[in-house]
Amino acid sequence: MPLIQAAAVLEPDAPNYVVGLQAGSHALIGDEAEREGGGNRGPAPYEFVLTGLAACTAATLRMYMQRKGWPPSRIEVHTELHADREGAQYVRRVVTLDGPLDEAQRQRLAEISEKTPVTLFIKRGTRIETTLR
Repeated sequence: MPLIQAAAVLEPDAPNYVVGLQAGSHALIGDEAEREGGGNRGPAPYEFVLTGLAACTAATLRMYMQRKGWPPSRIEVHTELHADREGAQYVRRVVTLDGPLDEAQRQRLAEISEKTPVTLFIKRGTRIETTLR
């Protein structure tokens, strides 16, 4: 039994790379940027990955702060995909906390950022089993 589900359908008459997506009960549209031959009608696949990481980071930090009874803060998470000089890709994540937190709390939240479920999923890598029908 799956933990979560997502699906993509690219219809034969769809403009280039416009993909209908289903993420749980949410309908979305994905596409590629114009420079990749798409129409930029929705996020590209890597943008969805980075958005998932950013969303998970923000939500996990909020949950942690609520459990600790810490004052509410605005949480902003920016993620970017980069490549180093050798071509190895990496993600740069910047977390901004706008609220009355002391240095110890901020340090703990930085540690928690490295332990969010999507962070660990990306860092450890995951086996993919493909079936073609």
